[in-house]
Amino acid sequence: MIPELKAQSKATWIWYPGDFEVWMANKMQNRRTERGTFFPPFWRMDNHFVLIDFHKEFNVPAEEQVQLFVEGQYNVKIDGKMVSGYPKQITMPAGKHKLSLKVFCQDRVPAIFVKGKTVVSDSSWLVTYEDKEWIDETGKASDQSGTTWLSAGSWNFDSPATPPSKFALATEPKNPVKTEKGAGSLLVDFGRETFGFVKLQGLQGKGKVHIYYGESREEALATETCETLDLLEIDEPGKKDTTISLTKAFRFVNVRYEAGVSLDGVSMLYEYLPVTDRGSFTCSDPEINKIYDVSKYTFHLNTREFFIDGIKRDRWIWSGDAYQSFLMNYYLLFDSPSVTRTLLALRGKDPVTSHINTIMDYTFYWFLGINDYYLYTGDKKFIQQFYPRMQSLMDYCLARRNAQGFMEGLAGDWVFIDWADGLSKQGAVSFEQLLLARSLETMATCAGIVNDKEGQKKYANLASDLRQKLFSTYWSESKEALVHSLVGGKQTENVTRYANMFGIFFNYFTETQKQSVKQSVLLNDKIQKITTPYMRFYELEALCAMGEQEHVLKEMKDYWGGMLKLGATSFWEEYNPAKKGVEHYAMYGRPFGKSLCHAWGASPLYLLGKYYLGVKPLSPGYHTYSVEPVLGGLKWMEGSVPSPAGDLNVYCSEKEIRISGIAGAGILKIRSKSKPTGAGLQVKSLGNKTYEIHIGAGQNIALRYSAIK
Repeated sequence: MIPELKAQSKATWIWYPGDFEVWMANKMQNRRTERGTFFPPFWRMDNHFVLIDFHKEFNVPAEEQVQLFVEGQYNVKIDGKMVSGYPKQITMPAGKHKLSLKVFCQDRVPAIFVKGKTVVSDSSWLVTYEDKEWIDETGKASDQSGTTWLSAGSWNFDSPATPPSKFALATEPKNPVKTEKGAGSLLVDFGRETFGFVKLQGLQGKGKVHIYYGESREEALATETCETLDLLEIDEPGKKDTTISLTKAFRFVNVRYEAGVSLDGVSMLYEYLPVTDRGSFTCSDPEINKIYDVSKYTFHLNTREFFIDGIKRDRWIWSGDAYQSFLMNYYLLFDSPSVTRTLLALRGKDPVTSHINTIMDYTFYWFLGINDYYLYTGDKKFIQQFYPRMQSLMDYCLARRNAQGFMEGLAGDWVFIDWADGLSKQGAVSFEQLLLARSLETMATCAGIVNDKEGQKKYANLASDLRQKLFSTYWSESKEALVHSLVGGKQTENVTRYANMFGIFFNYFTETQKQSVKQSVLLNDKIQKITTPYMRFYELEALCAMGEQEHVLKEMKDYWGGMLKLGATSFWEEYNPAKKGVEHYAMYGRPFGKSLCHAWGASPLYLLGKYYLGVKPLSPGYHTYSVEPVLGGLKWMEGSVPSPAGDLNVYCSEKEIRISGIAGAGILKIRSKSKPTGAGLQVKSLGNKTYEIHIGAGQNIALRYSAIK
């Protein structure tokens, strides 16, 4: 039997789950150009299913007229009987009836919008691409033909006039803050990093117009080496405004035109995803406030159809970059659709023939992204729908282990880890084994959600065995750390930060090992330093997890503050304080190859929310949560952290803490010279001047304490 699902009151466009995301990712990721040349991704790109069957059973109280809007060719059945032609409207009789539409479309995703009084299209409809596989778990249903039916995919396309194929980000006109006119040229400055469509105003004449884009003034003026450009050949007898068809990232735009051409000015259409900030942070240190604000702007610029890496390049969806964006999102936007869109676009379709983005570690970050998505949102349906895709990807990984059961780069694999000079990728790298262990733990959790008891046991055992083997093989007592790799089955002498810092916030180390790693690795300047914000994210997280917020605050001011002192208006892909002048813009052997607006540069959003305001979920969807505010050298701080149940507001000074609770049950943990006091509060001493206060559902608390500096 196909289960009858309740209707929602509002109609929306629906499609096969994951297909719109794959289709849109193909469009977005193939917009990249380098100096006017098409530059597509270098991994396999999947496509949507072209033939989809949609259906749902309804209890119709009285006969009603139902409008149908469809992307593609289609037929319609009521109770299995075909309706003639391509009907735009049908009559649904009173009673219990099944409505079915079968849609074929190659250039767009097959999608439907059904609108009646009670008969509407929504995510409770069931869909199939006729895969003929029997699966019968929560979130799926099977009929007697052996066809797997999934719940339909949807987003916010709630008007028949705006089908998925017409999706476009919002735009807003912006003018430059400064214009420099020269002979046959205009150099405009928009004041800060931005993204959108350049608009040439009052363009007239006949000839060529060259447009050179720059994230810096130097790049825009470097006509032979700037990363992006456009060339127009015009023949306009009268003045006309012309908007460039492809979006670009820039702060400066250098327009040069031939003698037969005139131009009044340059403006732009700023392009963005309309999302609302729910998280916030402000404190006693103006520089940290500036770092937070620029992080927020950097994050918004890279939050588009999906979470992308950077707006100049690559404009692609990289799993490692996206994983950090997921975490930042939970402390600023809490926009779940952006997370699930990105996860689905990254995963693509079966069969699995390579790692995500061809990178071993990026496959594991995909699993970690699902783990955190469930923890922060509590959304089981997503896991129930896509668990089979998790299984097939994990099967691919497990089949590529070496004889010792470790992941080691094989032909076609990119072992990335980080951009770091001289970093060895040979052999079985300890960092990859940690990521696999956490991915297996994620699989065990998800298997439990879908009631796959055999899978749950298998993945849990694999994770436990790998963790034991990891420490028996890679831990060095003399170095008091995990070594970087095994080559030929033997430990190398090299110790790097990567596996060691992840082992801390994964909570894989004993307390003794954590302290050893903190001193021998994290605070040891002899260990190769990290220069990318990408891995600084995790290094500083590990230090915060060890209670080193005061040290991290200084690092944040030095590193992100260092970029601000150089005039950064968004945070960069890489920052090395030893570099000077235009050296900062170079990367990949190109003078302006570095991205000056990279999503992974916005990590203070996450660090300040989780480790200073101290808010994190303890169980899925913030059913239970903890608040452990740490000033870390600040005099005071306040902010909000979003959750599915509302926004949790925290104020903390050296003498006072105020919290407005949410629906879940919370625990406030603080360190104080003396026992905290507050009306109606039950304060429990945990020893070592640490105290715990329970926060009831929706409870607001205020207490006095004496901070330990």
